[in-house]
Amino acid sequence: MGGMLRKKWRVGRFQFPPVPFPRRASNILVAEKVLSLAMPKLYIIDQTTGDSTEYSLEKTLTSIGKKPGNDILLDRHNISRDHCQILQINGGYLVRDLDSRNGTYVNGQRVSSDTPLASGMMIQLGDFVLRFLDESAGPAAAEAKPRPTPRPATPPPPPSSAGERKGPVGPADEMAERRKLAIAVKKKIHEQLIKELNLKQMDLTKETPEELRIKTTPVVEKIVGQIRQRLPAGMDPAALIKEVVDEAVALGPLEDLLADPEVDEIMVNNWDTIYVERHGKIVRVEDKYFTDNRQLISIIRRILAPISRRIDESSPMVDARLPIGSRVNAIIPPLAISGPTLTIRKFATDPFTVDDLIRFGSLTKRMAAFLTLCVEQRKNVLVSGGTGSGKTTLLNVLSNFIPERERIVTIEDAAELKLMKPHVVSLESKPPNIEGKGAIPIRDLVKNSLRMRPDRIVVGECRGGEALDMLQAMNTGHDGSLTTLHANSTKDAINRLETLVLMSGMELPSRAIREQIASAVNVIVQQARLSDGSRKVTCISEILGIEGDEVLLQDVYRFEQTGYNPQGRVQGRYVATGAVPKFVQDLVARGIRVDMGMFDRGEAS
Repeated sequence: MGGMLRKKWRVGRFQFPPVPFPRRASNILVAEKVLSLAMPKLYIIDQTTGDSTEYSLEKTLTSIGKKPGNDILLDRHNISRDHCQILQINGGYLVRDLDSRNGTYVNGQRVSSDTPLASGMMIQLGDFVLRFLDESAGPAAAEAKPRPTPRPATPPPPPSSAGERKGPVGPADEMAERRKLAIAVKKKIHEQLIKELNLKQMDLTKETPEELRIKTTPVVEKIVGQIRQRLPAGMDPAALIKEVVDEAVALGPLEDLLADPEVDEIMVNNWDTIYVERHGKIVRVEDKYFTDNRQLISIIRRILAPISRRIDESSPMVDARLPIGSRVNAIIPPLAISGPTLTIRKFATDPFTVDDLIRFGSLTKRMAAFLTLCVEQRKNVLVSGGTGSGKTTLLNVLSNFIPERERIVTIEDAAELKLMKPHVVSLESKPPNIEGKGAIPIRDLVKNSLRMRPDRIVVGECRGGEALDMLQAMNTGHDGSLTTLHANSTKDAINRLETLVLMSGMELPSRAIREQIASAVNVIVQQARLSDGSRKVTCISEILGIEGDEVLLQDVYRFEQTGYNPQGRVQGRYVATGAVPKFVQDLVARGIRVDMGMFDRGEAS
């Protein structure tokens, strides 16, 4: 790759940082011309940061503003929601101001009507300058320059380090060029696909992914086959076909990440910034990206469509799930300032069993035997832990200890639990409609579940006033219920549960709440995600009752960390405190056989 051509521009009172124009390899230039990719462009310069980017004018009308949905999104206080438009008319281009608050300027003059553009002209929008370049224009247009004006009294801020870069183009620049070219090629193929398949009229929710792929793949193969000999060097036609089909009818670059068994979580910060968690470590995925933020928002809406949830400017965040059970959270502008953000927490296609957790080192056989006893003997169990600590996974495992004959009602915000039982009724909360009405929260579902003749109630997570209804259910004959909440220790779980009860709006005294907790919850299991990314049960405690104003806890098992191995993995051991839970003593007194060896003091293997 060659060096960088640089030139300074001044428009009106503004002086702008140099704009980098990388010299591309000849094979890429040829491929661009063959594929008609050398179309008019806007070089967009952010005067505040000095950053610059390129936008190809592929459409006859390009909208610019800070409202999500515009073709060029400039999110700054001095940019109007719908600021201006670039239009292609009779082979030429012009700019139209949309009654913007701060105006649109071309070569320093404010636009009051449709203004023709010649190559080299500068468009000023608030903190941004857009340089219009049309390589197909004649010599006169190509030489158009902004009129000279006096130097501004106040010097502009210095360009960022990105604008100061000198010397040969590095690997990062070469990767950016390849990405830019790949996006342009895929956009052209996608436009042709829409024409041939009428993709916009297809209802992607009425056909299975396999049916959509069968219908779409041959068309994409034909389009790619027509330009196969003219593709840029290094571009794999088979990979290109797969990527275009994934973007057209599936989840685009997320498909391979969702299929990767080593990926536990996917974090999309913007169209070109994707991170994943593998084996507890977060790394950036450089070769996966969307074509732009519009495509990212389109993929988010594709995820939401089958479950009748929505995301837009009036409702810019949502919790959802994928058909395979993975948890999805999405948030878009204006709440997400950096752009649409998508987080997917994957769950195993085949739910983990207790043997899997033992093999992972999340708990031991003795601890598993104790938890099995708790569930089988209908003790109310609360699983607490931090975000991503494995609470839902552990809850799934515990629920599998419930006898086959019992009726289970599960209640969640977004259905994630996979109970391998024959008699399960799954309930899911409902968000408000577009008018802000019709919401059905978890609390209403907990109340309704009491009239469904449940043997067990499993609440995916207590986050608010439903905690009071859950405690009342546990105290009124629905023993053996399970739930989770966020807390950093078993002691914190008690305090947080008390806080959640207060969120119900019932003005109950603290002692009354603590008495409810002490009589309702039997066992608290603390789950944690350690510094090396491993997930372990760090404590199992029994609630003994209440003394004074304090809920008494007794640890039965603990994880004691002893250090790290040479690979940086956490080392430690599980120990039994020697305490025998009160309810176990009651079971023995009633003649129920219990292996008391599981409580022997010492290492809990």
